Amino acid sequence: MPKMLTLNDAATVFLAQQPPAPSTGQALLQFLPMLLLIGGFYFLFIAPQMKKQKEHKKMLAELKTGDEVITGGGIFGTITNVKEDRFVVRIADNTKIEVTKDSVQVVLKKSGDEKK
Repeated sequence: MPKMLTLNDAATVFLAQQPPAPSTGQALLQFLPMLLLIGGFYFLFIAPQMKKQKEHKKMLAELKTGDEVITGGGIFGTITNVKEDRFVVRIADNTKIEVTKDSVQVVLKKSGDEKK
């Protein structure tokens, strides 16, 4: 009569077997969803934000004396002087403040524009 395998022997044989190594194609296929997700995040979030930052930087570089702006804090004013890292903004008669260039959020009217 042949020798019967015990449950312990069967578990040892089962655990000793190695799963087959995935081929190169299978490994790439496993990472494809993650790569697609990263690409989607780039095109949905990162690229538009970079474009917006580039446009804001260009807008700040084009500002000059006489432009009407709104700061990030909601202050309306007219640029009276452009310095290297900040603007001097007139917010009322005889009232001027200095704001950082990055705090300017919106340009209401360029100095050369006329109201129509």
